[in-house]
Order: sequence, then C-alpha cells, then structure tokens
Amino acid sequence: MYKILMVCTGNICRSPTAEYVLRAQLAAAGLGDAVSVASAGTHDYHIGEAADPRTIKAARRRGLDLGPHIARQVMPADFSAYDLMLAADDTHLRHLASRRPARARAELKLLLDYAPGQGLRELPDPYFGGAEGFELVLDLCALSSAGLLEIVRQLRLQLAS
Repeated sequence: MYKILMVCTGNICRSPTAEYVLRAQLAAAGLGDAVSVASAGTHDYHIGEAADPRTIKAARRRGLDLGPHIARQVMPADFSAYDLMLAADDTHLRHLASRRPARARAELKLLLDYAPGQGLRELPDPYFGGAEGFELVLDLCALSSAGLLEIVRQLRLQLAS
C-alpha cells in the first residue's frame, strides 16, 4: 500500500483538509484500498485537538466529515513509514527536509506540485482569515487530489504489469 502524509503547521486546517479530500476522491475512484492517507503538523501547537471549527464547517458543506480528526505532530518514524510527504508550503517543506533522517524513504514535495496551472505554489493558510480562505483551501486540495489520483493510477498499472 502506498502511504501519503499531508503536512502543515498545526494539523488543524490545511493538512487535515488535504487528507480528507484525497481520501474521498480515492474512495470515489475505487482506489481507497491502494493508498493510505494521514496528516500531521510540523509544530506541537494543537496536538490532540480536533480540526479548526471553520475547517470542519467548510468541509461539511462539501460532504466531508472531519469530525474524527485529531491533530498530531510529524514524528521521525513518519519519514520511513510514508512514501510521500506533501507540505502545504515552502516553510513546511524546509522543516521536513531539515529533519529527514539520512536513510528515510519518504519523498518530500509540495501538495500543489500536483495541481499545476492554477497559479499558486503554496497552499495558503486560512487560519487568520475569513470563510473564503477555507473554501479556497478545499478547492486547491481537490485540484491536487485529482493530480494525485493520476499518480496512483499509474502506480497501480506499473504494479499490475
């Protein structure tokens, strides 16, 4: 099974949104058994907390239930447990790269690397803004997830041949 970890700062807005959007798209495409998706934060600000209420509300309007989410921090073992770690922005990517053990298997990339052509490199942080920021994050996560679905399909074809 291919394993993906979504990463943002506190694991209450962007990374859980990315996690649950990708899970839903994988399930809808019949690929939920091919990929394990989780999320974590680079910092310990919100360990043990639920997703931000605004994140939950925005996701719920799109049929996603983030209620089960509990924030956690990236751990050293994650770098070996996951195949791909997707950072919300360059700060997270640098953080991950600086803490990545030498023999870790995880590939580090930006989430929006999988949503080319939409004009942004980083997933904007909605935390200090209004409801429209959470909607934008959902839209961008949906675009990235569509790109990731193509990668998963390619991997399955490679494994089948």
